[in-house]
Amino acid sequence: MKLLCLSNGHGEDAIALRILRELQTHDQCPELAALPIVGEGRAYEGIPVIGPVQAMPSGGFIYMDGRQLVRDLWGGLLQLTWRQWQTIRDWAKTGDLILAVGDIVPLFFAWCSGAPFAFVGTAKSEYYLRDEAGRLPRRSWLQALESWSGSVYQPWERWLMQRPRCRAVFVRDRLTAEILQKFAIPAWDLGNPMMDDLARTLPVTGFGEGIGGKELAIALLPGSRPPEAYANWQQMMLAVRGIVDHFGGQRLLFLGAIAPGLSLDQLQTAVISQGWQVHTPTDHSNLAVFKQHKATLILSQQHFQEYLHRADFAIAMAGTATEQFVGLGKPAIAIPGTGPQFTARFAEAQSRLLGISVIVAPQPGQVATMIESLLNDPDRLQSIAENGHRRMGTPGAAQRIAAHLLSLMNHQ
Repeated sequence: MKLLCLSNGHGEDAIALRILRELQTHDQCPELAALPIVGEGRAYEGIPVIGPVQAMPSGGFIYMDGRQLVRDLWGGLLQLTWRQWQTIRDWAKTGDLILAVGDIVPLFFAWCSGAPFAFVGTAKSEYYLRDEAGRLPRRSWLQALESWSGSVYQPWERWLMQRPRCRAVFVRDRLTAEILQKFAIPAWDLGNPMMDDLARTLPVTGFGEGIGGKELAIALLPGSRPPEAYANWQQMMLAVRGIVDHFGGQRLLFLGAIAPGLSLDQLQTAVISQGWQVHTPTDHSNLAVFKQHKATLILSQQHFQEYLHRADFAIAMAGTATEQFVGLGKPAIAIPGTGPQFTARFAEAQSRLLGISVIVAPQPGQVATMIESLLNDPDRLQSIAENGHRRMGTPGAAQRIAAHLLSLMNHQ
């Protein structure tokens, strides 16, 4: 048996890899291959990557800004797409199943291949349009058009999912599965693989000297894509300054969960410019630690999971990381940035996807009062915890999806 995985973005690559890793644990694991349609597919460690790959100027965010599409076209997007299409068609002549992970782009490629396929829909959820109580209010007639067809998935997307060669559609949540099933689509709610790598198996470490765990802990999630993440960090530093001033008599712990692809030096310069003093810990040389009054700020590229678990709140200007934090049952405060990804439009859409778990702060200076309001409302915090778990699901999704894929391949 042979399986080809198509994905279109760094986050989608990571989700796809989790599923492929689970397949590899089975005795009947098919021969695996991957083709990342966007980017270079560096996440696919240990999985053969077939066909051409290339990083585009937009980083895959062409839907955010038409100018990004123009840059990609000049960068060779059409030639790359044609060569990838030829690779997929050649593979399908002897392959058994294509697993498309992401949005309509890999789904369309999978359908065009002529091979049986399954789809993991990472980008869309009915929560963008509705919750369990009904349709969400929209601010304009243009926004209302998003739900014109009765689902967050448009008719052309549903048509692809309804094809006989589409053997299964794995969606993010139960609400989305229930809606798609009404259109005779083989939709399954087996959980969200995004939460699979967040199991807390180790004691929380990496917080420097004198941090006892009773302080108010706030995660800082600036995103992973430079140079946007550096601009986001500047906004976060303004919010941090407001929190320090507002909670001056309280011990505060800021935990910067920094993506490996970002420069710590550039982020540290921004921290120091806000009056923070460098503090050298004796126990963790891989951390950048700073002190200011009763507050500690730590930057790390190695403690992402631990920082999400340790933090009480997050200041979030990211996509996947924000969703994972919310999935742990915690509130995230989003500050709209200048993009190309994390804009006011993106933050508004994210607040619909994640509901009450995301609070949008139009200005960095408003974050402190929002945190204080949440601290004084335990009932709201409990509702946020329940909402996050419901919308993001429980760990183990990749294992369940892998088992279902094997069952499909064994019976076709």
